[in-house]
Amino acid sequence: MKPEKVISSKTVFEGRAVSLRVDIIDKPSGERITREIVEHSDCIAVVVLDDKDNVLLVRQYRRAADKMLLEIPAGCVEPGEALEDCVKRELQEEIGYLPGKIKKLGGFYAAPGYCTEFMHIFLASDLKESRLIAEDTDEIEVVRVPLSRIPSQIDKGEICDAKSVAGLLMALAK
Repeated sequence: MKPEKVISSKTVFEGRAVSLRVDIIDKPSGERITREIVEHSDCIAVVVLDDKDNVLLVRQYRRAADKMLLEIPAGCVEPGEALEDCVKRELQEEIGYLPGKIKKLGGFYAAPGYCTEFMHIFLASDLKESRLIAEDTDEIEVVRVPLSRIPSQIDKGEICDAKSVAGLLMALAK
């Protein structure tokens, strides 16, 4: 199938975390339409295992969902930052550990219908205490959950954000 042809593209909003661009495109059928695209940097999300086969999750309030969510640690890749360096930084900031072992599990587009964000999923283990202070992590609660309980928590909707469900299922399949 022939891809869409971009006729024009205009950024209509630039925020701290995202930008919004409006593209006018011609579809392969010849129809001209408008697409709104949220531009977001790539991110990492990490399934963290301690030496007792517990998964370290973070509980935090998410304004868009208007609720506390239980998630795997995650964060945005800074410009020029290597993915594994981002994993190390985010884990030190969010859960206070530096991983000795990092393994890439895969990745996916978070919402490809309207967003550019690609989520890289990792497995981290061999943890050493090492805290980095970050401005947006002071209200994060670290929660240890036995790996064996993860499928039940997903099934019950206790873990319900896409990156966490996908990452945990990827880790369980390995």
